[in-house]
Amino acid sequence: MNFPFHEGTLEGQHILITGATGGIGYEAAKAAVEAGARVTVTGRNEEKLKRLKDECGGDRIHVVTADLTLREARTELADSAAGTFGPVTGLVNSAGIGGGDTVENLSDEDLRSIMELNYFSLVALTQIVYEGMKKERNGAIVNISSLSGLRGTHGNAAYSASKFAVTGFTQAFALEAIEHGVRVNAICPSYVDTEMGRNAIKSKGERHGRSYEEQLELAKESIPSGRLTSPEEVANTIIFLLSDAARNIVGESVKISGGSVMR
Repeated sequence: MNFPFHEGTLEGQHILITGATGGIGYEAAKAAVEAGARVTVTGRNEEKLKRLKDECGGDRIHVVTADLTLREARTELADSAAGTFGPVTGLVNSAGIGGGDTVENLSDEDLRSIMELNYFSLVALTQIVYEGMKKERNGAIVNISSLSGLRGTHGNAAYSASKFAVTGFTQAFALEAIEHGVRVNAICPSYVDTEMGRNAIKSKGERHGRSYEEQLELAKESIPSGRLTSPEEVANTIIFLLSDAARNIVGESVKISGGSVMR
């Protein structure tokens, strides 16, 4: 896919991207560097983070391995980012996990772990980063939600609840933040062709006694465009929302659904 932005689109910006070892966060980091930003990336897989740094050339990307469910890790991440590249002007909350089951089969661990990373840690890190943005009266925050944060689907209660929470947080926080020059938006993709997306398709197939290939075809058939979303497409939408081109887009949940959800 050709990169649709010029090299100066995010020139002078410092973007912090969580979940950079996942497909969306990984591609978002590459796109942000290509758009001219300095980028701090974080995740739990140190090997993948090093690979990402190598792919991006190294000098404009700062790597911090962190478990965002830990308070001290969130604080150290924010301090390390600011100490390396200066104030964070853009935050991409991409860290998240899937999983879960039908309601009667959900465990306490499922509920807590999904909500802990997908929602609570997102809000807690945002609080820290927003403090600096508010002082500068400048910033953009993009939260990766999901179509599951707009409508529920069978066997997806825990994940869907966490993403509904992200969507609701985005809308409410956007009204507070814009008063201080900070824009907040969310992106709600359908199935994305990443490891997490493929695992979701596989799990749904297993619940219905279907192979991955059978469930994949059903997923594609349910999307008017007939295909999954690529992580690069989500990354490009992130860059747009971080850029000045989106300066009057506030509190939106931008769908990338291939036509499967329209409202």
